[in-house]
Amino acid sequence: MKLDNSNSNGQMSIAADVTPPNNSDDADEAFVPPLNFAMVDNGIFRCLCPEPYPETTAEFLKASGIRLYQFGIDGCKEPFVNIPNDKIREALKVVLDVRNHPVLIHCKRGKHRTGCLVGCIRRLQRWCLSSIFDEYQRFAGAKARVSDQRFIELFDISSLKHNPLSFSCSKK
Repeated sequence: MKLDNSNSNGQMSIAADVTPPNNSDDADEAFVPPLNFAMVDNGIFRCLCPEPYPETTAEFLKASGIRLYQFGIDGCKEPFVNIPNDKIREALKVVLDVRNHPVLIHCKRGKHRTGCLVGCIRRLQRWCLSSIFDEYQRFAGAKARVSDQRFIELFDISSLKHNPLSFSCSKK
């Protein structure tokens, strides 16, 4: 994987180390989270991000030394949805590596591609499918896709189980 500060339309991205700079001038400024923002687990967050990246965002990433991993998962509409297993597996390896935390998972709307990746994380956390689908549907809303939920259900997590789960839900 490489440091990449560019973005093509319709790709899933993960930004590692999303800690804001500590400027005393900005201490009183309120931060407004992006749409579909939520904490997935300790050190893992999700949201939407406009694509292509606004120039100010790309400059912030570069100036802050934040690594950007892009996996080239194109956004598609049903019935032509093709979620590549290998790309989700690559993204999971980045997210599961605590050396990359904190991480922010996002796609254009924070629904489908992000939802599939988070759904696979939930499978690794041994969530039941009904809870995974409930979370997916809360973020996807009226745009929820049966094909995404089928992908989450059928995704083979067995090769990833050797990665130690450091998630807070798994420790309790």
